[in-house]
Amino acid sequence: MLIADKAYEADDLREFLAGRGTAAVIPPKPNRIAPPPLDPIAYRQRNLIERAFCKIKDWRGIATRYDKTGRNFLAGLCLVTAITHWL
Repeated sequence: MLIADKAYEADDLREFLAGRGTAAVIPPKPNRIAPPPLDPIAYRQRNLIERAFCKIKDWRGIATRYDKTGRNFLAGLCLVTAITHWL
C-alpha cells in the first residue's frame, strides 16, 4: 500500500503501482472527472508518518545531513529514531 498526498495523483503512477500489486491510497485532485476510490481510514495513517518525520527533522544533524557517508547517516538516523521513539 502506498499512501501519498495529492501531489502524486497521476494515472501513470496508479498504473505502475497496480502492475506491481500495490494499492494506491492517494486522494484525487478536485478537477478529476472520474475520481478513483479512496480508503479514508488508511489515508488517516499518513498523519502518523508525517509526525514521525517531523520529530526526526528536529535533530539538526539529520535534517541537514552533516554525515557525508551513507553508513554514518543511516547510523545517526537509527539512533535518532530510537531516541525519539523511546521518549
